Amino acid sequence: MSKYLSLPPMMSRKCKYAIKALVHLGANFGKGNMFTADIAAGENIPKKFLEQILLELKHAGYLGSQKGYGGGYYLKKDPNDISVADIYRLFDGAIALVPCVAVQYYEKCEDCTDEATCVYRREFDIIKEKTREVMKQITIASFLKKDPPKQ
Repeated sequence: MSKYLSLPPMMSRKCKYAIKALVHLGANFGKGNMFTADIAAGENIPKKFLEQILLELKHAGYLGSQKGYGGGYYLKKDPNDISVADIYRLFDGAIALVPCVAVQYYEKCEDCTDEATCVYRREFDIIKEKTREVMKQITIASFLKKDPPKQ
């Protein structure tokens, strides 16, 4: 079996913590800055690890920061405008299960003889698109809603 046809990768801890931090900041959106220590304690994330994550989110344009009195981190974007797909791609890369259907991380599969007629590529592309659609719909604001999710 190809190395690409194994179990799908799970979201990394780094990505999950990034989403948790963004949700925490999203609950405070427009109300001022938050300290790293408060976010770490509130979301049960190791502070040193969170510092690295927050810096990556800042460099990617999702967060701003301020030093000194009243300093800390804040969301630069509305929680409705940050999707799980955006954050997943930032920290974990391609949403696709196999490299031949990845948009930004495309690679030809080493065991494929003809991509144009490959049934695996066709079906994995459908999986990727459906997954991407759902991940684009779920935003940081989605996690902040009080209503239970619709089944």
